[in-house]
Amino acid sequence: MHEMVQTLEETASTEVSQAAIEVADVDFCYGRSRALKDISLKVPKGEIIAFIGPSGCGKSTLLRCFNRMNDLVPGARVTKGEIHVNGVEIHQPGVDPVELRRRVGMVFQKSNPFPRTIYENVAYGPRLAGPVEKSDLDDVVEGALRGAALWDEVKDRLDESAFGLSGGQQQRLCIARTIAVKPEIVLMDEPCSALDPVATAKVEELILELKKDYTIVVVTHNMQQATRISDLTAFFYLGELVEFDRTSAIFTSPKRQETEDYVTGRFG
Repeated sequence: MHEMVQTLEETASTEVSQAAIEVADVDFCYGRSRALKDISLKVPKGEIIAFIGPSGCGKSTLLRCFNRMNDLVPGARVTKGEIHVNGVEIHQPGVDPVELRRRVGMVFQKSNPFPRTIYENVAYGPRLAGPVEKSDLDDVVEGALRGAALWDEVKDRLDESAFGLSGGQQQRLCIARTIAVKPEIVLMDEPCSALDPVATAKVEELILELKKDYTIVVVTHNMQQATRISDLTAFFYLGELVEFDRTSAIFTSPKRQETEDYVTGRFG
């Protein structure tokens, strides 16, 4: 675990232009089924990247590769290629997946608060990381809730159940829980798909605000959302990365016909 901490911190202090995530020639399989085929891309630091494409095209699978969440799925594995996070190949010996997941946080499609108080949801990760004074923990919880644009709505309800929050508030609580452990990268797997338009707008505003401190990768089926929040967009189809470019280019002048067909609604 300490090796992972040191290596990531050392490499994070190198040249600013280094990619936050670099994928090189990756194949990924569920059992005998090849879900990703020869994927290569670089995710620049401090950018918001959207993964788009029809259901089953591999975008969520790739997202979960970045913090090795797929390790928890029997028979799922990277069969070829490398994935580097801040210069560290994440499958090499000595890399602790638990520490990796602290560095590369994940927000899921359906909000999944713990059956605890609002305070305890946010405090859980920092407590897990080691002993922390109550006053320091209070500061961490407040900072994370402010970072998730939720503090003003819940500051008088911290001892109430997280399940008493609205769907949009629960999702922002999950974002607060993710950033409470100070990750470097935040992954979001369709974070707004279960939310109404008002809650979606709040989460999108939050994502844009979080860009100041984090590299963010968002899987979305909503192409309008991709245009609103992302700097770069990757289009996937049938397990392949078809095109990866600035979002404005993907949606106004794509280089591949498949991309144009998808973003104009001809299929998908």
